[in-house]
Amino acid sequence: MKLSKPSDDQQPTHRIVIVGGGFGGLYAAKELGRSQQFDVTLIDKRNFHLFQPLLYQVATGKLSPGDISSPLRAILSRHRQVKVLMDEVLDIDPQQHQVTLSSGTLPYDTLIVATGVSHHYFGNEQWADVAPGLKTIEDALEMRRRIFLAFEAAEKETDPEKRRAWLTFVVVGGGPTGVELAGALADLAYTALKDDFRSIDTKETRILLLEGVDRVLPPYPPDLSAKAARSLEDLGVVVETQTLVTNITTDAVTVRQGEQTRQIPTKTVLWAAGVRASKMGTVLAERAGAELDRVGRVIVNPDLSLPGEPDIFVVGDLAHYAHQDDKPLPGVAPVAMHEGAYVAKLLQRRLQGEDLPPFRYSDAGSLAVIGHNAAVANFGWLKISGFPAWLIWVFVHIYYLIEFDNKMIVMIQWFWHYFTRKGGARLITGEEGKLNESEFTAEVERDRTLIR
Repeated sequence: MKLSKPSDDQQPTHRIVIVGGGFGGLYAAKELGRSQQFDVTLIDKRNFHLFQPLLYQVATGKLSPGDISSPLRAILSRHRQVKVLMDEVLDIDPQQHQVTLSSGTLPYDTLIVATGVSHHYFGNEQWADVAPGLKTIEDALEMRRRIFLAFEAAEKETDPEKRRAWLTFVVVGGGPTGVELAGALADLAYTALKDDFRSIDTKETRILLLEGVDRVLPPYPPDLSAKAARSLEDLGVVVETQTLVTNITTDAVTVRQGEQTRQIPTKTVLWAAGVRASKMGTVLAERAGAELDRVGRVIVNPDLSLPGEPDIFVVGDLAHYAHQDDKPLPGVAPVAMHEGAYVAKLLQRRLQGEDLPPFRYSDAGSLAVIGHNAAVANFGWLKISGFPAWLIWVFVHIYYLIEFDNKMIVMIQWFWHYFTRKGGARLITGEEGKLNESEFTAEVERDRTLIR
C-alpha cells in the first residue's frame, strides 16, 4: 500500500493514531515524530509512560513510582507533529476509519494499537482481590502496601501461628517477574529490614516461589534456570516447582503437587503467573475480524498489520507475531520497541512509494535479576550468571529508562542501596487497595528534587 505524499506547501495530511503509550506506542510515536509528513496522535489513559521492568522494585520499596515514570508530553515535547491525548479508546470503526473515545471520535488514516496485556488468573478472577498482579503503578503500590503491612501486623501479633502467617509470602509464577519479585523480597526481609523491628526477627520470614512447570524461568536454557533456582535458595527463597495453585483465600494458598494437596497459611500472596491481552484485542476481533490466540493476543501479518486491514497495525505485547522461528515473539520490552520503530519506518517508506521486508526481531539476549550481585543472562552464544550478569542487567536497565532525570535518580538510588542496603520508599500508602493520589504526587515530586 502506498501513502499519499503532501506537497511541500501543504500541511501533513496522513493522520496516524496510536493507542497506548507503552514501549511499542512510544517508540512508534518518537520515530514518526521525526517526519513532517505525518499528523500523529498518541492516546493513553495515563499521562505517563511506565518502565514496567522495574515495577517489582516499586512493589518492594526500592524505588518510587516517579523513578520509573515519565510524562508522555515531556517525552514527546520536541516532536511537534505528535499530539498527546489523555483519553480512553472504547471502540474502533475500520469502515469509517475512526476511533471512539470516551470524549468523542477521532478519524485516522493509519491506526497503531499498542495496549499491551493484563493479569490472567486462568478463570479464577476472584483471586484478584487477594493476590494482586504487577502491571501498573497502582498494582505496585498495592503490593508495597500489603508487603509492609504484613511486617507491621506481625510486629503486633502475639499468637505464633498467626505471626508466622503474616511473615509468609507466596509468589505465584516462576517467570522473570516472579523470580525478580521473590529475590527482592528476600533482600528486603533478610537485609534491609533486619534491624528495624523489635518484636519480630525478619530473618524468620518465609518466601515461597511457586511454579507450575518443572523449573523456574522456563524460557531460559535449563542450566541458567538451575543457577537461578540455586541463587534464590541461597537468598533464602523456597522454590517449589511442578506446584499448581488450586485456591487462594485471605488466610491460605491451596496447592497441588502430583496427587498431594496441602494448604500454606499466609496473609500475602503476590501474582506473577500468566497474562491476557487487553480488551482492545476483543474489539479488533469484533470490528476488524482479527484472529486471536488463546490469551487474546492479535495474530498479525509479517508486517504487523491485520489480515484484511492494511491500515491497522498491532505492536507490543498485544501482537501475536509467529512469522519468525515458528513461535510467537516474547512479550518483553525490546520486542515492543523494535516493533513500534519498524511500523514507523514502514509508514515512512510507504510515503516514498517504497516498502520494507517483513519485520524480524534480532534477539540481543535476555536478563533476569535475582538479588544482590546475582542475575542470569542468556545471549545465545554466551550464558553467564552471578555478578557479571547482574552488572550487565544494571547498565541495560539504566540505558533503556526513557528520560535523563530517571536515569540519574535510579542510578543514585541503586548506588546508595548497593553500599548501604537501605534507602528506597518503604511507605504504606492508599487504603483498601486505592491509590492515594496526594501521596503518589508527593513521592514523584520528592524524586524530581533529587536532581535539581
